[in-house]
Amino acid sequence: MLLFKPAGVAKCGPKKGIARINYDELWQALEPGAVLWNHAAIYSFCSCAAMPHHIAIVEDEASIAANYRDALQRRGFKVSLYRDRQGATEAFARQLPDLAIIDVGLGDDIEGGFDLCRELRSQSPELPIVFLTARDSELDIISGLRLGADDYLTKDISQAHMLARIVALLRRVQALRAPVNEEHLVEQGNLSLNLERLSAHWREETVDLTVTEFWIVHALARHPGHVKKRQQLMDAASVVLDDNTITSHVKRIRRKFQAVDPAFDAIETAYGLGYRWSNH
Repeated sequence: MLLFKPAGVAKCGPKKGIARINYDELWQALEPGAVLWNHAAIYSFCSCAAMPHHIAIVEDEASIAANYRDALQRRGFKVSLYRDRQGATEAFARQLPDLAIIDVGLGDDIEGGFDLCRELRSQSPELPIVFLTARDSELDIISGLRLGADDYLTKDISQAHMLARIVALLRRVQALRAPVNEEHLVEQGNLSLNLERLSAHWREETVDLTVTEFWIVHALARHPGHVKKRQQLMDAASVVLDDNTITSHVKRIRRKFQAVDPAFDAIETAYGLGYRWSNH
């Protein structure tokens, strides 16, 4: 049984603000197609790899962290727990996980998760990072994404939904790192994308994009001049976000390209519609 703290929950269970839900029953109750993958597909993905994916959870409340760990381990993941930023930072300096799940507030360090995300992103532009927190304000969500997180989830999310989002990120990374006979390149003007290495270059300079940012750029650059609606960009990145979150991602992508080339203006806004890539 998984413990989590949904926003706005009244007293229930032995501790205020903590709800007890049997997610195995919840999963069975979900109608077909209500989640991205069914139980068998996710189990197959998690357990069939030669080495299990290593997920790091940075969560200061021990009981909540333990239940997240148990849920993920039942699906075949290797899981490590860290209660504070210092412990996680020391561990990540030795070896990075395959995916990091981070709470924003870590004990007395109310912005500790944000600081840790910034450190992790500087270590590895490609590492999938997911915030899982009770803080659901628009400012917090935008801040997390601006710092480089690939996803921002709140603790009222179901286990089924959470697991599907985690698997989506890992699937994309795994597919891109799979051995291939030749490199797959997308080139548009000064842009070069390598789909095998998940790398982006502008004027032969590296642009450090997250997994989500990479696929947004890929979706735009494949068809220059075509307007991509925000929903199409969400679909391309395999994420479920709102319009404001997509806007934040695009702003961050522009800043990263402008850091390499201050004159960068290839991503144009089609007001009221979405965005387009322009090679000028």
